[in-house]
Amino acid sequence: MGTPDFAVPSLNALVEAGHEVCGVFTQPDKPKNRGMKLQQSPVKERALALGLDVYQPAKMRDGEALGILQGLNPDLIAVAAYGKILPVDILNLPRLGCVNVHSSLLPKYRGAAPINWAVLNGEEETGVTIMYMAEGMDTGDILAQASTSIGVSENAAQLFERLAGMGADLLVDTVAALEQGKARRVPQDEALATHAPMLSREQSPMDWNRTARQLHDQVRGLFPWPAAAAELDGVRCKILGTALPGTTTDKAPGTVLQADKKGLKIACGDGGVLEILMLQPDGKKAMAASAFLLGHPVPPGTILTKQE
Repeated sequence: MGTPDFAVPSLNALVEAGHEVCGVFTQPDKPKNRGMKLQQSPVKERALALGLDVYQPAKMRDGEALGILQGLNPDLIAVAAYGKILPVDILNLPRLGCVNVHSSLLPKYRGAAPINWAVLNGEEETGVTIMYMAEGMDTGDILAQASTSIGVSENAAQLFERLAGMGADLLVDTVAALEQGKARRVPQDEALATHAPMLSREQSPMDWNRTARQLHDQVRGLFPWPAAAAELDGVRCKILGTALPGTTTDKAPGTVLQADKKGLKIACGDGGVLEILMLQPDGKKAMAASAFLLGHPVPPGTILTKQE
């Protein structure tokens, strides 16, 4: 059971490991873009390419999904970013239970956006967890974990791709341990639990009173959606890429220190400096900051304010 790109490596890995995938559950096709043409999920596209049976129930509690699963009689249900909550009657159905691929080191970052929040909070390490599914949100016993460091310049999309691969590998190892009866389950420590709620555009505006590192993490953590945002020369821009030059300044937060072909550098609240590398003006394509400045010169000394 899975829906977005994150889940595709797990599906591939189960098939490549020789398991019989008796069914693939994914979210119903959804209208996309201006034409509102129905679009298949990445998992559905891959499942059809592999010749697997695909099921797309709109609800999980009306009996339809349970009926399908009773007919399939799976030994195990593996879930990766499915996007639907499984009721108890489904959780209790498979002989070996239901396991989930979660992109954090549980109990930290339970919820919908664990990868983004790890980056937003400046974490140096994250990872993936394979856990038994329980009634609560990401509260089940842990079966396996793998950790990885987060690069200081790595954005959420890059980390997403790495963790998807790590999760797939760990899932296959865990399924093998379950088959052999060697899997160990460890209850989560509730005292250490933190949450990773869904992202929103309210998190986009950049507040130059924050530290340079906090703003850099905001840009990385909100990429590609909803994206950090700032107003430059009266133009609202998504800020897509930044760097930390490591220099300091005594200028007021939001002061433009440099704005030319060599770079766009802004003073931050801790006296640090943030360099903007890539941005996307409203209604335009993404571009280098230096290219934007050719048509929108921003004089050094200009003070940027938080966009409300």
